[in-house]
Amino acid sequence: MSINMYVINAILVLMVIRQIREHPLDLRALAVPVLAVAAGAAMGAIGGLATRLRPGPDGRPLGRAGWIAAGTWIGGVGGRMAFAFAATHGAGPAIARFSLAHQITGSAAWVAALVMMALADVLTRLIVVYLRGRRLTGTVATTPAPVPAAARA
Repeated sequence: MSINMYVINAILVLMVIRQIREHPLDLRALAVPVLAVAAGAAMGAIGGLATRLRPGPDGRPLGRAGWIAAGTWIGGVGGRMAFAFAATHGAGPAIARFSLAHQITGSAAWVAALVMMALADVLTRLIVVYLRGRRLTGTVATTPAPVPAAARA
């Protein structure tokens, strides 16, 4: 297992441990993680729709990310990196005030939200590209092949 898998698993365990402590279950407590996941899913959907697909020589779909697809990915990663940098280089007090006002307890919640945002981005992009590829190959497979002139005579 790679270090990334250990980190993701540790974050998921921390999310569960965080839930052990009694806390209010209201929309404000859910807003940031839900919005982060929704933003990730939106970026993934845009990236998946902006990926160019074409049938390959063997009928399987081939995909190539264009500038928009790459831009959404770079924007998402860059945004998460900028947030992490800002949190440790002066914006920490502002983030703490926002967290307190919205009942976000601890930095683990922010880490979990950002990881879930990245996962939603990746999974949504993969699902959109997969479904578009299936539709493309279904369209190619159902198109009748032209009948040669010699066979028609």
